[in-house]
Amino acid sequence: MAEALGGSQAAFEQIVRRHQRPVLSLLVRLTGDRALAEDLAQETFIKAVRSLSAFDVSRRLSAWILRIAHNTGIDAMRRRRIRAVSIDTAARPWEYPPEPAAPSAPDPVERAALNQALETALATLRPDQREAVALRYEEGLSFKEIGQVLGIPEVTARSHVHRARKELARILATAGWKPTR
Repeated sequence: MAEALGGSQAAFEQIVRRHQRPVLSLLVRLTGDRALAEDLAQETFIKAVRSLSAFDVSRRLSAWILRIAHNTGIDAMRRRRIRAVSIDTAARPWEYPPEPAAPSAPDPVERAALNQALETALATLRPDQREAVALRYEEGLSFKEIGQVLGIPEVTARSHVHRARKELARILATAGWKPTR
C-alpha cells in the first residue's frame, strides 16, 4: 500500500488483482447483471486510484475498496433506475419448482442443485441484505467492516445478515430443502 501511495503502478496493479474478485462479486450481487458489474468494477478501481491519497491507513484496504464499489453500484442503480427485488415478492411455488430434499451425504449433483437453489433464493433478497450476506460469508468481513462498507451501523449490518439468513432458510424450506442439523 505504501508503494501504491507513492505512485507505483505495479503496486496498484497488485491491489487490483487481489481485490478484483470480491469487488466483482459484490457488484454482481448488488446489480444482478454481470456485464454491468464488470463495468462498475473498472469504475471502482479508477475511483480508488484517483482517491488513493484519501485512504485511511488505520482501516482495512479491502473494506475501503468494497465501500467504493458499493457506492459505485448504488449510483449506477439510481442512474439506471434499477429496481430492487423485494422480499415480499420472494419465490412462489409456480415460479421456482421445488428441489428434492438434500440427502445426508450430498453427491455433486445434489450439491449443484442446492447451490442453484441458494443462488435463486439470494436473488430474491433486498439488495442491502444480499450485499451484507455476500460480504459476511463470501468475503469473510466482520459486522463492523460490513457496516463500514455499506455505510450503516454495525448493529444494522448484523440485522441485515440475520434477516437475510431467516429469509433464505424460509425460501429454501419452501423449495424442499431442509437443514441437515
